[in-house]
Amino acid sequence: MMEKQSQDTVGGGLSVKDEEAGNENLTEMASLDAEEEDEEDEEALPHSEILDIFEEGLARLVQDPLLCDLPIQVTLEEVNSQIALEYGQAMTVRVVKADGEIMPIVVVQNATVLDLKKAIRRFMELKQQREGGVKHVSWRYVWRTYQLIFQGEKLEDDKMRLKDYGIRNRDEVTFMKRLRKK
Repeated sequence: MMEKQSQDTVGGGLSVKDEEAGNENLTEMASLDAEEEDEEDEEALPHSEILDIFEEGLARLVQDPLLCDLPIQVTLEEVNSQIALEYGQAMTVRVVKADGEIMPIVVVQNATVLDLKKAIRRFMELKQQREGGVKHVSWRYVWRTYQLIFQGEKLEDDKMRLKDYGIRNRDEVTFMKRLRKK
């Protein structure tokens, strides 16, 4: 024989008193959540303070030995590149300019010449932003006037991979002016 369900229970086996107590708890929780939201609104920081806190945290992060080579105004792209380097998914190509300046350019392991050119462009744009230099550079002009050379070989085919030219991690590529043909 089946036992009769008592009249003071609801379909799920809870008593009416338990259900009422549960409803009161939900109401209290909802009012607490509303109070917390009000407090959060009151405690909201101005954008400038949040930015200062973020920059302080970023400065501490950049002191990490893995990320110590990065500038203080680091971008997410630069952090990701550094992590990819650490995991062997990327390599650094040292691009040497005519004035002797060396630009450490990070590209993925199977990068093409075009990828290297884009990385050089991004590197220069970030450098100009940080130093407040020239605002606009015509990269079409740059690549018409200058070329990349690795061990005497011109990197002319944009679709060719760097490793097909023999370029490996920490190799030097020269950035020099093209010679005019007469």
